[in-house]
Amino acid sequence: MDLSLVLALVAVALSVLFLLVTRARKPWQRGKLPPGSLGLPVIGQSLGLLRAMRANTAERWIQDRVDRYGPVSKLSLFGIPTVLLTGPAANKFVFFSTALASQQPRSMQRILGERNILELMGADHKRVRGALLEFLKPDMLRLYVGKIEGEVRRHLDENWAGRRTVTVLPLMKRLTFDIISLLLFGLERGAVRDTLFREFVDVMEGTWAVPLNLPFTAFSRSLKASARIHRVFTGIARETQAKLERGEASRSSDLIACLLSLTDDSGAPLLSEEEIVDNAMVSLIAGHDTSSILLTFLIRQLADDPDTLAAMVHEHDEIAKSKGDGEALTWEDLAKMKLTWRAAQEMLRMVPPVFGNFRRATKDIEFDGYVIPKGWQVFWTAAATHMDGSIYPEPDKFNPSRFETQSASVAPPCSFVAFGAGPRICVGMEFARIETLVALHYLLRRFRWKLCCKENTFVRDPAPSPLHGLPIELAEHKAASP
Repeated sequence: MDLSLVLALVAVALSVLFLLVTRARKPWQRGKLPPGSLGLPVIGQSLGLLRAMRANTAERWIQDRVDRYGPVSKLSLFGIPTVLLTGPAANKFVFFSTALASQQPRSMQRILGERNILELMGADHKRVRGALLEFLKPDMLRLYVGKIEGEVRRHLDENWAGRRTVTVLPLMKRLTFDIISLLLFGLERGAVRDTLFREFVDVMEGTWAVPLNLPFTAFSRSLKASARIHRVFTGIARETQAKLERGEASRSSDLIACLLSLTDDSGAPLLSEEEIVDNAMVSLIAGHDTSSILLTFLIRQLADDPDTLAAMVHEHDEIAKSKGDGEALTWEDLAKMKLTWRAAQEMLRMVPPVFGNFRRATKDIEFDGYVIPKGWQVFWTAAATHMDGSIYPEPDKFNPSRFETQSASVAPPCSFVAFGAGPRICVGMEFARIETLVALHYLLRRFRWKLCCKENTFVRDPAPSPLHGLPIELAEHKAASP
């Protein structure tokens, strides 16, 4: 870890230390604290966790703590006293407790905006979540399959066809960005979308950066790019409002149009302009990362898994045979892609796009006989259950059959948390499923590939990224005739 990062962590932690010290009661006044250590003042265990994530040993780092202290332990992360909770019961507690509020890194808060759904609680959270779900309910999603298909086919024609090698991760990131730009903001292909993508790259680099707003930092670049994107979204929202008033757009046109169309019982707008813009930013980031990472790691897996590849190809060939030549995919076709989605779920189990996240205790609460003091963080990780051999036998083995209906019922509740759970479960889960299934349908029927790198590894920084972005040798495949 270089000195600049250490100094940055110290600066961030000092900004919250005084508040924590002055507001906190003494631990022995609260009850029995979990075992463990808060580590060095201010730094705590932050550097150890960051090193482990970048070395792809974070699961081992978590398990070492569990082996030493048990499923509940205290530590200090990013300058804040923290309780690590692991296991299905702990996941259920984290996702369903009303005494735990969402706790995003300060860098994320400032980039996304104050009125984004990740920061809201109570009635505000319920109102904004309900508005987003209006756009993502099944009868609306049915309308988007054709648009997603169009973006996928154009992307493959322009970026894959005729190429001997491609690098998968950046291409998947651009594909999912283009899909989201069209469906969420109504942005067709062109200069505005291309400019927005460049700004988005800068935003993503700073979302988990140390929040030092200095000219040379990733966080500073991210803040400036975020401000520019917010201005673009504000302009889109105002233009869309005018189109709605002229009858040139409808609720189903895109996310912005849907949110602008919603009203409360008195007929007033359900969401403010700030809420629409901030949650458009959340939707862009959340929808982009999950699907692009999932598709990339599925491509990596299928390169060396001929049995799964053959079974998935057969599934998609059968769907194609049931349709006329050139006929578009439908919602009903997606329902037939059962094996493909089981494979996607298994990949999400093994390589969840989000390693873990934080909650904040809004009052003193108790779990498993230990007190979590008000103001402390709670840290949960997906890997603690996803890679638990007592829940998923041979957890390092890729086995999509785990997610067959009968097999999935064996796992305890809250064992699979790739999309979270409870009131804050990812609202875009079904949208991500559609993106993944449509993209795989055309990838599997048009191409075959081999990995270029013998070393098949990845790192987390903080999202998983395969070595060199996953370069592959590509060959076009003559699909079975429909």
